[in-house]
Amino acid sequence: MGKELTAIGLMSGTSMDGIDIAVVRTDGDTIIERGPSAGYAYDPRFRERLKQGLEDARSIVKREERPGILADLERDLTLRHALAVRTFLEENNILPDNVDVMGFHGQTVLHRPDQALTVQLGDGDLLARETAIDVVYDMRANDMAHGGQGAPLIPAYHAALARGLSKIGEIAAPVVFVNIGGISNLTYIGAGEEIVAYDSGPGNTLMDQWVEAHAGIPYDQGGMIASEGGVLRELADRYLSHPFFSAEKRRSLDRNDFAPPAAADASLEDGARTLAHVTAAGIVRSARHLPASPATYVVCGGGRLNSVIMSDLRALAEAEGARVLAAEAMDLNGDSMEAEAWAYLAVRSRYGLPLTYPGTTGVSRPVSGGRAAAKPARAEIT
Repeated sequence: MGKELTAIGLMSGTSMDGIDIAVVRTDGDTIIERGPSAGYAYDPRFRERLKQGLEDARSIVKREERPGILADLERDLTLRHALAVRTFLEENNILPDNVDVMGFHGQTVLHRPDQALTVQLGDGDLLARETAIDVVYDMRANDMAHGGQGAPLIPAYHAALARGLSKIGEIAAPVVFVNIGGISNLTYIGAGEEIVAYDSGPGNTLMDQWVEAHAGIPYDQGGMIASEGGVLRELADRYLSHPFFSAEKRRSLDRNDFAPPAAADASLEDGARTLAHVTAAGIVRSARHLPASPATYVVCGGGRLNSVIMSDLRALAEAEGARVLAAEAMDLNGDSMEAEAWAYLAVRSRYGLPLTYPGTTGVSRPVSGGRAAAKPARAEIT
C-alpha cells in the first residue's frame, strides 16, 4: 500500500438534508485512525432547489448536460461544500496544508444504471480552488463504464472496518453492514473477505416524502409519528411485492424508483408506520440474496435513529437467527460512516486501488475511479 494520508470525506446523500464531513487517516488499505466528523444542514430553501434539480435532471441524456437550474445549482452546492469544509477545519483546528486529499461525493440528481447514466452535481475544480485542498470526485462513472451499477461504493470501506470488528469476539460472522440513508444498502463480508453488496430498498426517502407532504416537516424524528400508527398490510405488501425484492439480478436504485403512497391510502401515522416497516422488511428480504444468512447486522445511517425501523428490523432479523446492532455498539459512528468512506475511497483512488468489485456493483472486474482536481499553486491562492 501507499504511505499514510490524511483525507477528508464529504457526503450529501439522497435524503438531501445536508453535508456530512469526516476525517480518516489511511494508507488505502488499513484504517489507521478515524478522526473528527460533523454535519451541516441545508436550509429549507436550498432543499427546495435540490428537489427542483431532481425534476430538471429527468431530461438529461448525456451526463455532462445541466438543463434548467442545474448549472447554477451545481455551483451553489459546491460553494456550500467549500464553506462547510472551511468551517469544519476551523472548528477542529486543522490547516488545509495538513489534509492530503478530499473525497467529494456531490449530490446525485439522476441514477439510471440500466442506461449507464449517473449524475452527481459537484465541481471538483471549484472546490479545490475554494479550499486549497486536492479533490477526488465523480467516483461512480468509471464503474458504470465497465458494466457496473455505479453503486454502492461504500463496501470497500465496510470491508476495512470489518477487519477491525473481527477482533471483537462476540461478533458472529457473517457480518452485514446496513446503511439506511435515503436508499438502504447492504454489504456482506464473508469468509476470506468475500464482499457482496447491493441496494436493499427504500431507506428514509419514502418516509421523509410522506411526512413532509402531510405534516410539513422534513422527517419523522426518532419514529415518533410512526410509533402512533399501525402497519397497513395491503399497502406494505404493495411495496414488498415489487419485483426489485425478488429479482435474482440485484440493481442499484434511484430515489424515484419507489413513490410514496397517495394521500388517500393512509393517515399520517399509519402511512409513516407502514413505510417504516417496508424499510425494515425490505432489508431482510434483500438479504436473502446474499451467499449465506447474516449472523450480525451492523446498522448505520440516519435510519438507525428511527426506533420503529430498528424495532421491526430486530424482530424480523431475529426470526431468521440474526442479531441487529447499531454502529455505535461497535464503537463506530453511524452518522459519519459514509463521509468516512468517501475519504477512504479518495485515498484508494489516488493510489489506483479498486473502488468497486464484481460482487458489489456487478462491474466486469475490480476497478478504480474518480477524477482528480488539484489545489491551486500557492502563488495562485489569494
